[in-house]
Amino acid sequence: MVTEDEAMRRAIALAARGLGTTSPNPVVGCLLLDADGEVVGQGFHAYAGGPHAEIVALAQAGELARGGTAVVTLEPCNHTGRTGPCAQALIGAGVKRVVIAVDDPTPVAAGGAATLRGAGVQVETGVRRHEAEQGNVAWLTAVRRGRPYVTWKYAATLDGRSAAVDGTSQWITSAPARTDVHALRSTMDAIMVGVGTVLADDPQLTVRDLKDGVLAIKQPLRVVVDSHGRTPASARVRDAAAPTWIVTTDEIGVGPAGRVDLNALLAALFGRGIRSILLEGGPTLAGAFLSEGLVDQVIGYVAPKLLGAGKTAVLDAGVTTIAEAIELDLTDLTQIGPDLRFTASLRQKES
Repeated sequence: MVTEDEAMRRAIALAARGLGTTSPNPVVGCLLLDADGEVVGQGFHAYAGGPHAEIVALAQAGELARGGTAVVTLEPCNHTGRTGPCAQALIGAGVKRVVIAVDDPTPVAAGGAATLRGAGVQVETGVRRHEAEQGNVAWLTAVRRGRPYVTWKYAATLDGRSAAVDGTSQWITSAPARTDVHALRSTMDAIMVGVGTVLADDPQLTVRDLKDGVLAIKQPLRVVVDSHGRTPASARVRDAAAPTWIVTTDEIGVGPAGRVDLNALLAALFGRGIRSILLEGGPTLAGAFLSEGLVDQVIGYVAPKLLGAGKTAVLDAGVTTIAEAIELDLTDLTQIGPDLRFTASLRQKES
């Protein structure tokens, strides 16, 4: 027998398997328990346009779903889009009880809980809500703000240097840390750099080096912020390994300092279905995002090395005094090989 709380924990873990492949949809996991509390079906939303988590779980359970309980990380949808409404599917399958972690914040899909209750189904909400929200934080933040969730990733030495005096930066961190970055990339909808990074390092910006040794099922969109169109025709970001968007001021508009308008860029990416971005650009682009309050999360890989001088991870972030320091809440600290990886969310300032 599995408790509803344990079932929700498993559903949240299932949902995470869809990170990077479901946008513009959320990640969702579902477990179906029979009347005795045994798991008879489970599923997760794997890709946009594909079956939702509840539908996958119902297909596994068949008649065993009747009289049982559905445990789902997000309120079952109540509309017909590329697939039918999951609330009606649960009702049709004879599910007696539905346990939900997070209410759906989108007007078009919300209302599933009310529909279920109206059909006589018992509904409980808020089970492991915080944990489920954290697992779906990019999508939830994006739909609430109308722009993608931005994670700034950087690598640096203990004294905060991202490159030596001569400009060399490969490799500050270890091979295990670099493999971890590829796993991180695989959960994102887009990877973004500035043209300076392209000119200096010629990165490919694809997902590679995962444990199974193959490319990700879906490569993130590569976004190069290139105000004046300086990306070389031979740059690796222009190859066929993944889609690429070279963004110029002519296309998006001009922001501060004559560069690409970042707010307009994020709005355009949201319109393209992008809900999460991994910002891997150099210190200039990172500083611009930070100064405009457009970074939601920071992931830093810190190597046990000292350079003493050289390039820092971020330039002008709009901070001139300690009272204006950008504050973060540390959410994770993990050793990856010899390096440390920290994850922190930017603390929202009170208005």
